[in-house]
Amino acid sequence: MAIEFKLPEVSEGVKTADVAEILVSEGDMIEAGQVVVEVETEKAVAPVECPHAGRVAKVHVSQGDSVSIGATLLTIEATSDAKDSSRGHKPSSPNGTKTSAPASGDPAEGAGGEEGVAVEPEPGSEKQSSNAKPSSTSAAPSPRFEMEEAKGPNGRPPVPAAPSVRRLARELGIDLYQVQGSGSGGRVTAEDVHAFAEDGAAEPTGTGIAIAGGGRGGAMAPAARGDIAPMAAPQLPDFSQYGPITRQKMNKVARTSAAHLAYAWATIPHVTQHDFADITDLEASRKAFMAGAGAKGPKITMTAIMVKAVVNALKQHPGFNSSIDLGSGEIVLKDYYHIGIAVDTEAGLVVPVIRDADRKTILQIAVELTEMAGKARDRKLQMSDMQGGTFTITNLGGIGGSSFTPIVNYPEVAILGMSRSQSQLKLQDGQVVERMMLPLSLSYDHRVINGADAARFITTLSGSLSDFMRLLVST
Repeated sequence: MAIEFKLPEVSEGVKTADVAEILVSEGDMIEAGQVVVEVETEKAVAPVECPHAGRVAKVHVSQGDSVSIGATLLTIEATSDAKDSSRGHKPSSPNGTKTSAPASGDPAEGAGGEEGVAVEPEPGSEKQSSNAKPSSTSAAPSPRFEMEEAKGPNGRPPVPAAPSVRRLARELGIDLYQVQGSGSGGRVTAEDVHAFAEDGAAEPTGTGIAIAGGGRGGAMAPAARGDIAPMAAPQLPDFSQYGPITRQKMNKVARTSAAHLAYAWATIPHVTQHDFADITDLEASRKAFMAGAGAKGPKITMTAIMVKAVVNALKQHPGFNSSIDLGSGEIVLKDYYHIGIAVDTEAGLVVPVIRDADRKTILQIAVELTEMAGKARDRKLQMSDMQGGTFTITNLGGIGGSSFTPIVNYPEVAILGMSRSQSQLKLQDGQVVERMMLPLSLSYDHRVINGADAARFITTLSGSLSDFMRLLVST
């Protein structure tokens, strides 16, 4: 029997994925649970396991293809064991013989497809009712989230939508009951919410702020989709009339980054505060520690030190560790400290997160930074590794530059940029001395943070960097 193995739901809210690598070839024998392809979803590469055993009769996709959830990846000539496992256990009659499959109502072999081909149900399709008879064939893996059972306002049933879509609607001040869902069974998607906002139909919910029009040529739209949407920009000229050109297809990481950055820049009123932190004594202490007690331990980098210093500043200035909820007109202050670290890879920019940085020492953070950077460059990060950040640090000091303007990593409200340290002559106690100065660039959301707040934050941060040993032992 031939089985069509389709791309299952790999992450909540993801509708398409790029085929990063195909790990099997036509004619290969595979086991149930074997990883057959790797797909790129937003900023992570996810392995896809096939629940069927047998021979790969046909590979329907190629590396680099963009495929939708539910698209056929492989056709598999199943072995007898695979047939039994894919059909599920059939109840036996009292005399020990197997019962026949229902004539209708269940997805039987060959139904709706070619003869002898078992077609898997589409991911996200409606589930069987509790009193329905068991199917003779197995169903596709259930989605990773279920409909909320709670009643909505005024006793109305909740709008069918994923939690991420509900959160997006709250942030944009949109009443989901006003949005027409385009998904299966009327499910409201992120695209539906953005389209509603762009049409200027969004109304304030509670004390929230109304979103009028799309603004910026619809640049807001890609925020939750993870892909670039068509933007209302002038059509590009035909550059080939001026000389030779080469077009390069953007990978999933680049498309996701472009969409996210465009959304953040279009919606967040950015201000960047530039300053210098004197790290002369800190750098001397760091080098002495690495040459002595820390010689056999992990490498203590300026980024690892900065994580601890930032956490100390966030505790004293909690507004920087928050998000703005436009739907409710509230600032969400977070009592946890998950610090994102921007990592430059060949595939593009990714931001893995160090969780609970306030509970870790610099040595523990240094170890985790090394592991995260390796996973990022090997494209082994999971989506969970890049979610939940409350503040981001980006360090360009290893490359160069004296300052830059980092873009806030939405839905955070601030990001710290570090440039290359430089020696400067300073007047200290009437004497000209040479000091090592670290350029800092703090970008923030002006809806939440004022300039005076930013100046205080930088001052606190610079003060924390003056005592390396205290940062080293603190948790």
